[in-house]
Amino acid sequence: MDIWNAPKTEEAIPLTDGMLTLPRRRADSHKGDYGRLLLLGGSVGFTGAPCLCARAALRAGAGLVYLGVPAPIYEIAAAKLDEAMPFPLPASGGGFDGTAAEALDEKLRVCDVAAIGPGMGRGPGGAALLFRLLRDWNKPLVIDADGLNELAGHLELLDARRGRTTVLTPHDGEFLRLGGTLDGDRTDSARRFAEAHGCCLILKGHGSLAAFPDGRVFRCTRGNPGMAKGGSGDALTGVLAAMLCQFPPERAVLTGLWLHSLAGDLARDRCGEYAMLAGDLIESLPAATKLMLEDG
Repeated sequence: MDIWNAPKTEEAIPLTDGMLTLPRRRADSHKGDYGRLLLLGGSVGFTGAPCLCARAALRAGAGLVYLGVPAPIYEIAAAKLDEAMPFPLPASGGGFDGTAAEALDEKLRVCDVAAIGPGMGRGPGGAALLFRLLRDWNKPLVIDADGLNELAGHLELLDARRGRTTVLTPHDGEFLRLGGTLDGDRTDSARRFAEAHGCCLILKGHGSLAAFPDGRVFRCTRGNPGMAKGGSGDALTGVLAAMLCQFPPERAVLTGLWLHSLAGDLARDRCGEYAMLAGDLIESLPAATKLMLEDG
């Protein structure tokens, strides 16, 4: 099936093995060819989520990954990450301070994609960061976790981004807080939300769905219960953001969703559904990308 030209259908279009591939890289390419990614997240007590997100983004091929975290956890993030580039932002109460949004001008100028939410917690500083990105950032934006919770009640900011690439990654509870409904068909619910708000919606769960503003919905046929564990969603955010650094939006979203689920299945095969961790999924990304290489 040519999924890129697939028509809108009542049922979700299933994604299966072989439908999505990764191109081989040019021999003369350099890190700048694969995007500069800005991640924002973390808070005191939640240092793992942004680091998992950054590691997943790097494993998924982003050229450069900047990670903005509240100043009190900067040293922890810096110790955990070698390849990513953490930097401190003003903090208050263990999370971002309201002035953190003002300290991002340089990073916003040089980066190609932004993602916000993993481990961020709730507070006025995180909300200010999110609202600035929604209003002023014209490039692709991924919103996850507490970024979604801060977005709830402010969907007019999401609506105003119609025509720009905005990817939301809620699980069912977050989707309901955003104003989505799950009292009927999940495919129809995801479709109606994406159409109404002009965004791409990844509705996570068994058979995760990717709904686009044009009404098309795709269903991932990979993934397993071992992925129902803290950190898996953070890894997905990193993978999606990395794909957006490298490919056009629709291809990036579908490829990222598939790559994440394929890596989850490889981690299950290696570790088992009970014992596998989000870190195992991330460490399975190299094998998953090799399986997806064109002519591989």
